[in-house]
Amino acid sequence: MNNGYELLDCKDKDKGQGIFATKRFHSGDIVMVGVIEEDNIDENHSHASQMGEFRYALHGGEIAKVNHSCNPNCGINLNEVEAHDFIAMHTIEIGDEITFDYAMRNYIIDHFPYKCCCGAGNCRGRITGWKDLPESFKSTYKGYVAPYLIEIDFRLKELAHH
Repeated sequence: MNNGYELLDCKDKDKGQGIFATKRFHSGDIVMVGVIEEDNIDENHSHASQMGEFRYALHGGEIAKVNHSCNPNCGINLNEVEAHDFIAMHTIEIGDEITFDYAMRNYIIDHFPYKCCCGAGNCRGRITGWKDLPESFKSTYKGYVAPYLIEIDFRLKELAHH
């Protein structure tokens, strides 16, 4: 069964493998459906998806193979089991690599190398979490991020004002 994507080697060998579109997706389409493989893992790490302020899980299937980009073509929406579905932010053509910004799911990221190698024109230079994401990125990602990130931001800003 073709879900509209396949795992392939990236052109940039430093990136390893990635997920590539085998059909065209339009803005708002569900590109990949998230499935939780292991819930309530103990800590944040390179394959962990934050599911709440202090909750992490591992996604199953090929969704775990989607690479980071500072100029992603997918965002996140929580599905009925609270896993991350990837939603097209704009048209994705056949052959395009499916990407998302890791900051769309994790508030703090400190487990990746210091240098981002996404190659995007707007690359931030390093993979950051939502906490360290510039406001310009946060506004661009509106509607495409895990809602708990917005809640954490709001709560911490409220605490800082008291």
